[in-house]
Amino acid sequence: MVATLYINGAWRQASDGGAHDVHSPHDQRVVARVCQATNSDVLDAISAARESFDSGVFTSWSFNERSALVAKIADLLERDADLIARKESDDTGKRFIEAQYDLADVIATFRHFAALGLKEHGRSVDVGLAHITSRIVHEPLGVASLIGPWNYPLLQIAWKVAPALVAGCSFIVKPSELTPQSAIALMKIIEEAGAPQGVANLILGPGSVVGAPLINDPRVDLVSFTGGLTTGQTIMRAAATTIKKLALELGGKNPHIIFADADIDAAIDNAVTAAFLHSGQVCSAGTRLIVERSIHDQVVTEIVRRAGLITLGGPDDVMAETGPLISKSHLINVSLYVDKAVAEGATLLVGGKRSELSEHADGWYYLPTVLDNCTSEMSCVQEESFGPVMTVEVFDTEAEAIAIGNDTVFGLSGGVWSQDAKKAARVASALRHGTIWVNDFGPYRPAAEWGGYKQSGIGRELGEHGLGEYLEIKHIWTNNAPSRSGWFRDHE
Repeated sequence: MVATLYINGAWRQASDGGAHDVHSPHDQRVVARVCQATNSDVLDAISAARESFDSGVFTSWSFNERSALVAKIADLLERDADLIARKESDDTGKRFIEAQYDLADVIATFRHFAALGLKEHGRSVDVGLAHITSRIVHEPLGVASLIGPWNYPLLQIAWKVAPALVAGCSFIVKPSELTPQSAIALMKIIEEAGAPQGVANLILGPGSVVGAPLINDPRVDLVSFTGGLTTGQTIMRAAATTIKKLALELGGKNPHIIFADADIDAAIDNAVTAAFLHSGQVCSAGTRLIVERSIHDQVVTEIVRRAGLITLGGPDDVMAETGPLISKSHLINVSLYVDKAVAEGATLLVGGKRSELSEHADGWYYLPTVLDNCTSEMSCVQEESFGPVMTVEVFDTEAEAIAIGNDTVFGLSGGVWSQDAKKAARVASALRHGTIWVNDFGPYRPAAEWGGYKQSGIGRELGEHGLGEYLEIKHIWTNNAPSRSGWFRDHE
C-alpha cells in the first residue's frame, strides 16, 4: 500500500492501515487506492500544523519569500499539468480536456497569489501627532483546515492553499474522498518546492470519519470549506464553540435571466452551457432559467432541441461534450429531484432519466433535462440539484424578473441578458448574488473575488480579499517621545 497521507513532512499510511478504492464514475474501474485516515492521524496533522506555525519556521519568511515559493509551485504544476489532469479526469469522470482547462486555472490561481504577495501589505495611519507612528500590519492567521469538494477538486483546493501559503499559514488539506488524487499530487509538489516541515499536511477520508477534529479542535484557527449547505451549517455550529474564523462557499440556485431584447442566439447558446457544463455539477451553474414571456416558446424550444443533442461520454471520448455524475448515490438524488418536480407540476420536456446507451451502462450518466412551467414555490426551483437539470420560469416586467431572481435562500451568481445597457445594469445591481454576468455566463478570473450572499456562504476567495481571509490585522501604535500621561494626580 502506497503511503498517501502527508503529515509533518513525511508520507505515511493510516495508523490502522485503513484504505479505500477510488472508482471512475465513467465505468466503475478502480483508478486509485488511497489511505483512509483515522481520528488519530487527523490529530497528528493538526499538531504538526500548530507546532510549525508556533515555531515561526514559516511565518518568519517575508511575503516576498513566500510568494516565490508559490510561484515555484505554479511552475511545477505547469510541468506536471497533464499528469495531474489525467488523475483528476479519472477521479471525476470529466473529459480529459476539461481537466486540462481546470489545471490551467489552478496554475493561474497560484500565479495570481504569488503576484499579490509582492504588493505592499499594511499601511501607516496619520494620527496628527509628529511623535506617534501608527501602523496597520497584516500577519498570518494561524492554522487552517482546508476542505474541498469533488466537482473541481484541485481548483477549489488551490483557491485555499495558494493564499494560505502566501499569508504564512500552516494548514491541513482534506479533499473529497471521491476525488483525492490531484490533492496528493499537489502535496508532492509543495514538498518539492521546499515548504517547511509541518506547514502543509494532507488527510484523506470521508468527512464523517475525519471531519470533526478539523472543525472542533481549538488549535485550528480557520475552517475554509466548499461544499453543500447542510454541511456548511454543521461546520458553523461546531466552529461556534471556539469562535473560529470561517470561509464557506455553499453553492447556489443561480438565476439566468433573458429579456426579450437580448441577443437571443447568444443567450440560448450560453444558457445551454451554463446549465449542462460538467453535467450541471457546478456551484455556479445557471440551472434556473428566467425568461421573458414573449420569447418563452422561442427560447425554450431551441434549448430543448440543443439539450437533446448533447453527447455524453467518458474522459477519452473525443465526441463527448459532458460526462457522468460523480456517483450512484448522486444519480439517484438527481432522479428523485426530477420526479418530485414533475409531481409538483413541472413539465418535463427532455431528459429526465438515466442514459440507456450501452456504452454508459457502467457509469452514472443522466440525460440533460429541462423542466418547464416552474414557479418559485416548487422545490426544484428552490433546491440545488447539482445535476444537468434546468428549470424554466417566466416574467413580464423588469421588477418581476428581479423579484424572481432574488427569491432564493442562495446568492452565489446570476446572469442577465439584454441589449439595453441601462436596464442590464439596473438588474445586475438589484440581484443579491456575489457574481453577476451581463450578456455572458460563467467566466471568472483569479483577480476577481468569488463568493456568495445569503446562504451561499460567508467570506470570499480569489481577488485581494481571498488573501485577506488568511491574514490577521494588527494595529501597532508607537510613541517615539514617551512621557507621563498626567491623567491621575500624583499624591506624593
